[in-house]
Parts: sequence; C-alpha cells; structure tokens
Amino acid sequence: MNLRAPAVPLITIDPYFSVWSMADKLNESDTMHWTGKPHRLIGTATIDGQQYFFMGDAPNLLKMEQTKLDITALSSSYRFECEEIQLDLTFTTPLLMDDLKLMSRPVSYIHAKVSSRDEKNHHVTITITVDDELSQNLKYEFPTVYANLSQPGFACGRVGSKIQRILNAAGDDLRINWGYVYLASNHDQASVTAVTSTNEYGTLNHTIALSIPLDTELHAEGLFAVAYDDIKSIEYFHEPLVSYWKKDGQTIEEAIRQALSEYDMLFKKCELFSSKLVQDAAEAGNEKYADLLSLAYRQAVAAHKVCVDPNGDVLFISKENFSNGCAATVDVTYPSIPQFLIFNPELVKGMLRPIFKYASMDVWHYDFAPHDVGTYPLLNGQAYSHGTCPTWQMPVEECGNMLICTAAVALAENDISFAQENWTHLEKWCDYLIDNGVDPANQLCTDDFAGHLAHNCNLSIKAIMGIASFSILNRLAGNEEKAAELIQIAGSMVEQWLAMAVNEDGTFRLGFDHPGSFSMKYNAIWDRIFDLHLFPADTFKLETKAYIEKHSGPYGLMLDSRNTYTKSDWLVWSAALCEDKEDFTAIVDRLWLAYHESESRVPMTDFYSAIDAKMVGFQNRSVQGGLFIKMLMDKALGTMAEK
Repeated sequence: MNLRAPAVPLITIDPYFSVWSMADKLNESDTMHWTGKPHRLIGTATIDGQQYFFMGDAPNLLKMEQTKLDITALSSSYRFECEEIQLDLTFTTPLLMDDLKLMSRPVSYIHAKVSSRDEKNHHVTITITVDDELSQNLKYEFPTVYANLSQPGFACGRVGSKIQRILNAAGDDLRINWGYVYLASNHDQASVTAVTSTNEYGTLNHTIALSIPLDTELHAEGLFAVAYDDIKSIEYFHEPLVSYWKKDGQTIEEAIRQALSEYDMLFKKCELFSSKLVQDAAEAGNEKYADLLSLAYRQAVAAHKVCVDPNGDVLFISKENFSNGCAATVDVTYPSIPQFLIFNPELVKGMLRPIFKYASMDVWHYDFAPHDVGTYPLLNGQAYSHGTCPTWQMPVEECGNMLICTAAVALAENDISFAQENWTHLEKWCDYLIDNGVDPANQLCTDDFAGHLAHNCNLSIKAIMGIASFSILNRLAGNEEKAAELIQIAGSMVEQWLAMAVNEDGTFRLGFDHPGSFSMKYNAIWDRIFDLHLFPADTFKLETKAYIEKHSGPYGLMLDSRNTYTKSDWLVWSAALCEDKEDFTAIVDRLWLAYHESESRVPMTDFYSAIDAKMVGFQNRSVQGGLFIKMLMDKALGTMAEK
C-alpha cells in the first residue's frame, strides 16, 4: 500500500476491542483505542541480553528501527531492524465474512518472525505486554485481577476488572469495563507472567507479559493471540445477548486454542482475500482506490458487533463512533451496505432486523421508519431525538434507506423472503414517501450536522429511489401490477424533480428554492445500481463535470454549497455517477490524498475539510463500507430486477 494511513489497524474486532497505532512508526507512541485513549501493547526484543523495543512507548530502552510497513485488508505488517536481527511483525484479524463464527471470534493474531542480519546465531526473546486498561473504560477505574491459565503447550494469561458490571453503561466516548482480555501462545517454550502495580489511590492493576524465545537458528517464528471475552455483548430490548461465536457454547479458551491451531491456514486465506480485493478494486478504479478499500475494510466491519437474537437470527449492530454513539442507526447502515452486500448480504439483514422489530412495537407510533434502536451497547429503543420527539426525526431519510437496503438485499441474495417478512412496514414507508417525498418538508437528512433543510433535492432523490425499490420488491414477489404502478409514480416524480432542481448551467441545486446552489447527488447512484433508468442517461453529465471543475478543494469534493467540508462515503458515491473511470478516479484520488496527508491521526474519518484535510468530526465509523460502491456497481444487481 502506498497510502500513508492516518492510523494503522492492529486489533479490530468490535467497537470495544479495537487497538490502533496513530503514528507512522509502531514504536513512536502508545497504541490506542480508536477513541484516542491509551490501550497499550508493548513489544520488546531481548537480543543476547540487550533489550530493545519495537511497539509502544518504552523510553528507557533502545529502539529498533522500523524499516517497512504494509497494510492489506486483513493484516498490518511491520519490519524492524537492529545490528543483529530483523524482526517481521504481522497483525492479522481474520474478518472473512463468509464465516460469521470466525469473523465474530474475538481473537486477533500477532505473528513474529526473527532472522539474523549478521549471519550469526543470536539468543532472542520476543515479549508482548498487554495492559489491563484494555478491560477498563479508563485505567484505574477498577482494581483488576490476573489469572494464569497456562497448560502444557498453551501459555495464557487473563486480566479483567475485579468488579464485573456487565452492560452497565452506554455512550459514545466509552470503552468496555467488563469482561477479560487474554494473551496466549501455543509456542512450546512460551511463558506468561504478570506485573502488578498500585496507583496513588491504592488501586491494584496488572499487565500480562508473554515471552517466546526465538533464537535465529531455532524456533524463528512465534505466534501470539490477543483475545477478549465480553461475556455478554448487547442488551437487546432488555435481554442480554452473547456474541455470534458463542452461540454453540464454545468457551473463550477453546476459541483461543482453535484460533492458534488455525493460524497458518487462515493467514493464507486472508492473504488470498486481500490480494483479490486489491485486484478487483484496481480494476473498478485504480491503485489508490484499492488502497482506500484495503484500509477501510477492517474498520467498517469492526464498527459492528455480530450477535444472535432470541430467534436465532443474525444481528449486526453498528455503533455511531464519535458522532453520537447510537446503535443500529439506519442512516449509518445505508452508506455502509456496499461492502456487506458484496461479501455477505446476511449482515445487511442483521443491520435491519432491530429497526423492523422496534417499528413493530407500540411505542413507535409514526408512519415512517425509526432512526436507531438505542445507544451502544444498550438497544432498548430509539435514542435520537429523545426517542419519539418529533423535532429531530428523519422521516423521508429513514423510509428511503430502509426500502433501498431491503431491495438491495433481495437482489443480492435473489430471495424476497426477508422483505416479505416485513412487508407491512415497507408498504407503509413507501406510502409515506409517495405522500411526502417529492418535495420534502423542513426536516433532517443523514447529513444532520448541516441542520434542517426544506425542499432538499438530494433527499427527494432518496424518496424516488425508495419508491422504486418497493417496485423492485413487488416485481420480485410477482406483484407485477403494483410494481408497474410504483415505477410510474417514481418516474413522474423524476419529471417533477428535473423541472424543479435544475440550475441555469444544467447542474442541480441543494434545495429546490436555492437557485445557483449545489450538493452531491449521491442518492441517485441506486438508479445505476438497480438499472432503473428513471433519470435520462445524460442527466448528471454536467453535474459530475462541475464536481471536478467547480466544487472540489485540494482534498475532495465538497458536500454542498453551505460549507467546505466533505463526507468520504458520499464523495465516492458521487464519483461513481461519473460516466468515465478517469473522472471517477479524479475525484477519488483527492480522498486518497486527504488521508495520506491529513494531520488528523485517527482511524479514517468520514467528515473532514476538503481544504486542509483535517477532521471535522467522526472517526472509525462503519460508513467507510460505502467506499465499496464502485465495486458493488460491477456486480450488476439490477439485472435481477428484470427477472
């Protein structure tokens, strides 16, 4: 990868178990949770009695020189050197979506390989240390307890809070403070120890250290596993749920042992997957687009938690990281789905199920779709707009999102059954869009940070696409007459839209009543993906030309004429409206440059300045799955709508 990542993914399991390097070099600073709080991993190499450090911040030790960093979709690989040895260190989280048990298994690998640089044998010991703050919201919040679980051929230490208050809090800038972090290896000479410390308040804390001797002539490779057992993962309408990997009763120690035994096989699969992703992404765009997708892949998956609901169905719960902490948010689901439609549409259904369930409850009395189902990890009802307060709802936005997402699932799976299970809601939400969508009232859309806006042209497109999506679903269900009626309504709305939205230069407005304004028309991408042809073929030709020539800063296409900030997901969707690949890459290359040069050293922000590339807000969000939109277009989902 040629992209200088603003942050390097090391451990990426879920919104709580998430460790990153926010620096160019792994030993320049502490490793962090995605929120920017320390989640310290320390790596040291003792070479013939001399100790060096290669990971984290250990100022009293000699520092190995980092000479290489490469990031793929599933691994981050470093190389370090000193006079005596070369150390190759690879972090891998096997988030392969075709195996949900594997994908949800909370075990991440650190593989170490040592080789001599001076053709001499050296006595080398590699040690990884994990701080107990990985099991704390803030270090010293609670005293922690340590247990050595080692057995022959299995070195394993565990640490966690002495006070276990499971699922005790919800919020945005929060880390887990229940469950246990594990550090393990199946190396036959590995050993685990703990270091105990007491702070000024008398709180007892621990770090786990696992050491593997890797002499350069013998046992030159060693494998570490860092794991986390959160015991219970999600509260789902007042019922605690376990993660998907636990559904058949496997224990965390069994999962760790299995993970260690499978590493060689899984690493090969991960490398093949990552290589194929780069190939497909470069074909869809270019090498820079491939870099973006490779960096986004783990982040988008790990901004979710995979659970099983009481009926045995998959739940894939997103967290709105550093936007408000809401869980299962519809307008976060909507931009993220391209990645998951490509690799496993069941996960999209897992995002939608909580919304359909909540919309079926008496407390939800509206004829439009909800925004969310709670604040992560407590999913007990909508949190946004104080639940059911009308002021901050997003009626057209969420109805359109739910209809589009459900139609996309049906096409991706060639199966209408999920939609049929929720038909009453879909029909009601389509009716809402017919009545209210062509010229939306003063309400929020997904870009709520910009405030309320009446007569929103792009939101009107979403309503049109929502109605067309229900037409697709009716056609797949054999309701040809209803499908034809709905597509006719959508077509009529397009005619009205074209008359109301056009500027004098042939581009289109932010609001119908804002002549000369502009906004990204990212919602129109579904006309292409679903092969609907509701908009005339050359509708957005001048629009996309203006994106490149008039409305872009050095680091990307601006969201609209009200400000100079942009959104990464919508930028790529808007670029995908371009007829030529060269125009697509001309827009997307600026997004690559933004991450490459940004001073904001955080996991990919999706909300930043197109002028200076600095983060405005949001980081580590699932919406980066939307960057896969151009690859999704190549799947030709729309051909299914014709059958």
